[in-house]
Amino acid sequence: MKFVLLIYQPKDFNPKALSKGEYKAVTDQYAALSATPNIRPGLPLGFARDAVTVRVRDGEIVTTPGPHLGEPLGGYFEFEAETREEAIQLAARIPAARLGGAIEVRSSQVYW
Repeated sequence: MKFVLLIYQPKDFNPKALSKGEYKAVTDQYAALSATPNIRPGLPLGFARDAVTVRVRDGEIVTTPGPHLGEPLGGYFEFEAETREEAIQLAARIPAARLGGAIEVRSSQVYW
């Protein structure tokens, strides 16, 4: 059985605020996890505060700043786009957006 581990950082998390020793300890821990058998590191998600949630209501695309909270997470797509607007347009095509659910759009970021 495979699991996706979604890592939620504190709201105002800033890795640059860590001391050099703390930063090294954290990066060493992530490196050790990544080297563990049967673990495949996933794409790091951008901060939740930078997310946009997409819904389609009565044929119109409705966006809400921030992450979606409510329905259970059912999966994800990886999509490469030039702009956030292009990603929003694709998100609006996913059936869950018009079937009462929502699609959260986040950029992939590298923090470490």
